[in-house]
Amino acid sequence: MELKNSIKEMSEIVIGIIGPTEIYEQIKTVLKSFPNFKPMYLIVNSNNQFKEDVIALMSKVDVVMFTEYHLYYMVKQHVDFNIPVHHVPLMGTGLYKSLFLIKNIHGLTNLSVDSIDQQYVNLILYELEEEECEMYVYKNQFHSFSVDGIVQFHQDNHRKNGSIVLTGVQEVSTKLSELHIPNELVTPTNQDMIVSLERALLATETRRNKESQIVFGLIDIDNFQKVTEKYTSEHDVQLLKLQIQQILLDYIKQLDGHLVNLGGEEYLFITTRGIFERETRGYKFLPLLKDMKSEIGITLSLGVGFGQSAAEAGNHARLALRQSKELGGNICYIVREDRSVIGPVDITSQTHYEQYELSITDAKLFDKAEKAGMSAAYMAKLMARVKRHNKIDYTAQELASTLNVTIRSAHRILLKWMDAELVDIIGEEKVTYKGRPRRIYRLSFINEEQLSV
Repeated sequence: MELKNSIKEMSEIVIGIIGPTEIYEQIKTVLKSFPNFKPMYLIVNSNNQFKEDVIALMSKVDVVMFTEYHLYYMVKQHVDFNIPVHHVPLMGTGLYKSLFLIKNIHGLTNLSVDSIDQQYVNLILYELEEEECEMYVYKNQFHSFSVDGIVQFHQDNHRKNGSIVLTGVQEVSTKLSELHIPNELVTPTNQDMIVSLERALLATETRRNKESQIVFGLIDIDNFQKVTEKYTSEHDVQLLKLQIQQILLDYIKQLDGHLVNLGGEEYLFITTRGIFERETRGYKFLPLLKDMKSEIGITLSLGVGFGQSAAEAGNHARLALRQSKELGGNICYIVREDRSVIGPVDITSQTHYEQYELSITDAKLFDKAEKAGMSAAYMAKLMARVKRHNKIDYTAQELASTLNVTIRSAHRILLKWMDAELVDIIGEEKVTYKGRPRRIYRLSFINEEQLSV
């Protein structure tokens, strides 16, 4: 048990998130697409001294990220960082969004700006064809940071020139709004946060140590026998196999990997973890699945294994492939060192991963699974899939879609759960005037607290 916990700790990277309350829910949501990160939050709502809190946080985490630059700058003046420290820059889609809103609501005639690089503002003004906009920039920046001083600067500009305020400081925006001075707070978009988190992920010592770790991947062609039935000659089948192998070779070349045909319709590839994570953009992008389907019309199942040794990585790749095949193919899953499963790895999974354990030690889960006549691992998988959609009330049709099973299978699962008193019927919905009403089931074995995890 201690060994398993230590392996799990090695597969997780603890990240400290420092920022105001307003950004908390957003960053929490974005972090769901980074299964390797285990976050610890430090909420900062004012300019009170919080140096000691940051120092205490740094002793518990592998990397730190500030959601506001001025907080990062203030701390940097007083604290020597001994771990990687990042901030979310206000220069990307968030800045563009704020300027676009000002243009639509107020017009871009006069701007009063703080905490944002003038160069980036000018670039976006050029793209918005607003080069004639007059800009007044707070020069002191953070050398002598004072919320009241910045507010006074904007207040003066608004009174003299009718300037609209563009600020990157939450507290400044709040005070300006109280004074009824029009302002736009530049906040990072989800995309800005994703880019910053990806940088933080690659910067940690834990991550650097894993850069050269061997990764095994198994590729299986879905229903290959059925695919070949439409070909009339063995020659055409062989040409198809060559075409498949060429696409696989091209993709594995991007991974700087090695591809081996294991015979039949199964392939093995070997690469390193650092390259795999970069090319999949942190397990969020796998063009191979889409390319194979669009170019040849066939689908693949992929299983990727991480491990402390080559043998362990190979075994985990086989377990991951089994998960992908069970879920109907055209998908990729990963089994990590601690035998936890994450996925799916594909371009459509930008915000939520399924994550569950293959090694189940939860006595309550064992009990629930036993009542429902299922294995604990399968029960955990179903729970992960349901939690991914963040709801607990379903019709049989909705559950079938969520679990990626047939409606008949969904009814069978619901009957088992009802027998085990794991679901309740809470109502009915009428679909059409003549059709039979559909029952609405509540999955009582998943509580609302679990959904927010």
